[in-house]
Amino acid sequence: MSHKRNIYLKMKPLAEARQIMFGAFGNQASWPKEQVPVTEAVGQVLAEAVVAQLSSPNVHTAAMDGIAVKAANTFGACETAPKTLIAGNQAIYVNTGQVMPPDTDAVIMIEYLNILDDDHIEIEAPAFPWQHVRKVGEDIVATELLFPGNHQVTPYCIGALISGGVFSVPVKRFPRVLIIPTGGEVIDWQGDEYQNQDSGPKPGQVLESNSHVLGKLVESFGGKYNKLPIIADDAALIRQAVKTGIDGDYDMVLTIGGSSAGAKDLAKTVFTSIGDVLVHGVTIMPGKPILVATVDGKPVFGIPGYQVSAIIAFEQFVGPLIRHWLGLPEKRRETAIVTPTRKIPSKLGTEEFVRVKLGAVGDRLVATPLSRGSGNITSITEADGIIRIPHHMEGILDDEAVSAELLRPLAAVKNTIVAVGSHDNTLDVLADMIQTRPGFISLSSSHVGSMGGLMALKKEGCHLAGAHLLDTQTGDYNRSYIKRYLPDINCRLLTLAHRDQGLIILKNNPKKIKGLEDLSREDVVFINRQNGSGTRILLDYRLNQLGIDPETIAGYTNEEFTHMAVAVAVLSGAADTGLGIFAAARALDLDFIPVVTEQYDLIIPEKYEQWENIQTLLAIIRSDEFKRRVVDLGGYHTEKTGEWVV
Repeated sequence: MSHKRNIYLKMKPLAEARQIMFGAFGNQASWPKEQVPVTEAVGQVLAEAVVAQLSSPNVHTAAMDGIAVKAANTFGACETAPKTLIAGNQAIYVNTGQVMPPDTDAVIMIEYLNILDDDHIEIEAPAFPWQHVRKVGEDIVATELLFPGNHQVTPYCIGALISGGVFSVPVKRFPRVLIIPTGGEVIDWQGDEYQNQDSGPKPGQVLESNSHVLGKLVESFGGKYNKLPIIADDAALIRQAVKTGIDGDYDMVLTIGGSSAGAKDLAKTVFTSIGDVLVHGVTIMPGKPILVATVDGKPVFGIPGYQVSAIIAFEQFVGPLIRHWLGLPEKRRETAIVTPTRKIPSKLGTEEFVRVKLGAVGDRLVATPLSRGSGNITSITEADGIIRIPHHMEGILDDEAVSAELLRPLAAVKNTIVAVGSHDNTLDVLADMIQTRPGFISLSSSHVGSMGGLMALKKEGCHLAGAHLLDTQTGDYNRSYIKRYLPDINCRLLTLAHRDQGLIILKNNPKKIKGLEDLSREDVVFINRQNGSGTRILLDYRLNQLGIDPETIAGYTNEEFTHMAVAVAVLSGAADTGLGIFAAARALDLDFIPVVTEQYDLIIPEKYEQWENIQTLLAIIRSDEFKRRVVDLGGYHTEKTGEWVV
């Protein structure tokens, strides 16, 4: 079957696209309602006002332990002229919550009684009417409004409803959403096909996760969902699935994948064959390919297949529409003013949602951008916030204060140790160990290379930096670079570990690579680390020693930012070899040719050394458990771990 390549209709700005959506589907004044028991109503929205059926309390009750009295009988009592009351007649013992005896209107607390004997009680102060008494209807009066329509029921509400004699409530029915994952390349991780594969997904296969993510997002915004099995790239099958949802009990249908402009992107074709496309393409990134259509008056969304695109598209369109139907305001995240640690360029005419890591360094919240790929789910799972760059701006300058939406509570962000610099797998061990300690401390590390870490320290963009910068003149690590680039900052240098660095190669070394001298071979493709990284500096130093011109190395200009990314490039066949640490090779079952054992240090400004979070980090680094876990990674040596170099 041949496919014609899609062409985007005129893309809409986000605000206009949302206006079109709400204009088409926003009139939900008569949203269906149902009656549910109050104990099952938490999270649901009241379809109409609810009034009390009973007063609470429904009789006068004692609010304290003591004696119930008629206040008039106590008037005149004082320390110099106490009054004596007859127990069981003028004074009746009561406990908190007990019904007030007839002809009493006050309670005197047990602490203020002088009990003379079983029949006589002395008081030294009068009571006033209704003292320490919960009167009828003090909390709730029958027929009064308990909650208005469009109120979302909370666990607290249950107490008020039951106390007011309301045992079931009218609520707006949960919006029902049908999710249809599509695509020939996606595979169900729960299905027999995948379960019968011993080695994970086959080349070209992608584990389908979007339907699960979007389903839980539907629930978090107030709806319920069902999902169909994955449907192949077949317009007739997709059309039938959409019609099943529209003709059934669903209020909305989401298809996943196929909304872009490729030859196999069939969402637009399907939607136009059974309804009208309202929006195809929005000037946001990620999320641009979203498609909004109407079929028999119901909304149908074509959600992009890339994971972050799918999430952003949902949060800007589907989620707000669900809450609008329920009469709830849009979800608004807490915001804070942050300062980027480096420039963030952006495309003019596109509103961009940039995921960032955040931390409080000094008196500022600093933001370090994460990967901007719309298919990188970790760019949102690792993010602390989102900076939205408006469509009329070409980016944000470093040190330019901007607003960020917070994905974590501000208190948690402020309790984060910010590390920027060279990548090392031991940082993951540290992050795990500190997160499990009391104090709710977290470690956030951004991998920009050793020199990038020094520049972040210089700009006060982090608390510490990981580095393994070789001084080619002395063979020493890091100290000369600190003196050269951070002359005005008093820093301490702590050894985290020594590690084996070398060439990562495929199992059984099919290219028969022996060492760095083979990198200039025509049949060897190399994958490099980014300029400014310690690994790159080491490589260039050794190439110079060997007299190898970098221009003769195929792939020398192809860069990755972490040792694991280098290992993945080798594993995938994108490169034959790359310089990295043994732990990365071992993690992916690759072979390794040692080149050097190097020193990896943490550079910590003295002003942060005594910070309690850094002290907790140092204690973990010096612990036997940390050293054991680091050695277990392979290729690490911990004899000097935790020692100050300077």
